[in-house]
Amino acid sequence: MNTVAVVDYGMGNLRSVVKALEHAAPAGTRVLLTDRPADILEADRVVFPGQGAARDCMLALDQRGLSQVLRETALTRPFLGICMGMQVLMDHSEENGGTDCLGIVPGRVRGFGVHLTDARGERLKIPHMGWNQVRQVHAHPLWAGIEQDSRFYFVHSYYVEPATLPVVAGTTDYGMPFTSAIAKDHIFAIQCHPEKSAATGLTLLRNFMHWTGGV
Repeated sequence: MNTVAVVDYGMGNLRSVVKALEHAAPAGTRVLLTDRPADILEADRVVFPGQGAARDCMLALDQRGLSQVLRETALTRPFLGICMGMQVLMDHSEENGGTDCLGIVPGRVRGFGVHLTDARGERLKIPHMGWNQVRQVHAHPLWAGIEQDSRFYFVHSYYVEPATLPVVAGTTDYGMPFTSAIAKDHIFAIQCHPEKSAATGLTLLRNFMHWTGGV
């Protein structure tokens, strides 16, 4: 049986992620919400969702013995990071006065700040919350069937800044352009919440369920 492990590190309600994956999964797929390292290491695919603060996320991962497990699985099988599960793949986050992260993808996490304005010069609210477009930078199997500039649902105050441009798979504008999706080998990660992004998000999750890694 094909197994997808959804990493549960005790932060946020992950039920909507599990339900969306079950809806998108082909017959015979087991979607397992787990915090057990052995379950994650045995899974065929790994989904790493999350919300909250980077420091709390890293503390929870370390306490559960999951940090090294994620480093290993991200390099060896299809791996999907969602929201905070994208940010802590980087080396370091500015959040909480500075937090070292997993260091799987070279780069940093930066805050939007308080002076963002739209095209009319009006102040933009932080966090960036609601529907926004994702511009696909290059082709990827997870973009299959998703139109350019499709809208996804976002909730975040920080964004990733990868060290190298080739890993940038999608960008979004919120007073400034920022990286909203990255792809590298077996890893695809996205800042938005596909489980809350209606049919477009389900298409991305369905694509992940059939993806074997690579571009």
